[in-house]
Amino acid sequence: MEARDVIIAPLITEKSMAGTLHQQYSFEVHRQATKTQIRQAIVAIFKVKVVKINTTHVSGKVKNFSRRRTRTSGKQPDWKKAVVTIAPGQKIELGGVNYFEQ
Repeated sequence: MEARDVIIAPLITEKSMAGTLHQQYSFEVHRQATKTQIRQAIVAIFKVKVVKINTTHVSGKVKNFSRRRTRTSGKQPDWKKAVVTIAPGQKIELGGVNYFEQ
């Protein structure tokens, strides 16, 4: 797997923004990616030193839909989240703009 296949997207939420004060950044990653692959991808893409990685599998939500007087339910896909802690004094910038800085 290439580095761009491992890291799908950064997670921009209130909780992930609060983690940036402690050098922690959250990413959506490929479901079969290991911590070693995630570490190598972060180093290759952002050129930072990774101290620690925490991963978790997030279950998809069950949603109910109503169309044309029929009710159906569906499920969003499951996904994997990685919280990456980088070395002090470093930061991650995406596209020239640091989305994580407050």
